[in-house]
Amino acid sequence: MSSNTAIVIGSTGLVGSHLVKQLSESSAFNKVVSITRRPVDYQSALVENHVVDFSCLSDYSALFVGDVFFSCLGTTAKQAGSLAAQRLVDFGFQLEAAKLAKQQGVAHYLLVSSSGANASSLSAYLKMKGELEQAVELLDFDTTTIIQPSLLLGERPDARLAEGLASRVMPSVCKLPGLAKFRPIRGADVAKKLIECVSRKNTQGVLRLRLDQVFPNG
Repeated sequence: MSSNTAIVIGSTGLVGSHLVKQLSESSAFNKVVSITRRPVDYQSALVENHVVDFSCLSDYSALFVGDVFFSCLGTTAKQAGSLAAQRLVDFGFQLEAAKLAKQQGVAHYLLVSSSGANASSLSAYLKMKGELEQAVELLDFDTTTIIQPSLLLGERPDARLAEGLASRVMPSVCKLPGLAKFRPIRGADVAKKLIECVSRKNTQGVLRLRLDQVFPNG
């Protein structure tokens, strides 16, 4: 793998936090730029944490210079305060960051989306995720990788009761025919797969991976 600098947004979340740790332990990268909304104390000298105001990301365009860009940002309507506020984070901030990465010459863009993402969905959340996928595809990175996990498992700084209950029920439910793509997956495993996707040879254009395609035997 020739990539040396990885840029990550959403690195305080479940997938992003695992991703930064794994990137810092990978011999393939000599710098990890973590762009966050609050300070993070990383235990690796390879990781640079830059705290920025996401409402004016263009002021920080110089931070988006690198080889690969991982977009793991996400929130919930409850956390954000409203669906409109959630869309600002999950769609607006992510798309603006992707545009800056493209402008700065990043070759490979990787997005953590959601199982069932569809711009025509009746679900506001899945519609938003599908619209983001469409928007970043139009930016025409050399390589765009979109992973669509379902419920993410792992320790979160913000405990979510509904997700905790679902994590206990869904593994059994998703053994039923046709439901494999909706089964829960550990955030650490998604992070690992993201890094593996960077090392794939001769991949250009858009690669979209559903959960059952990425982890067929999970």
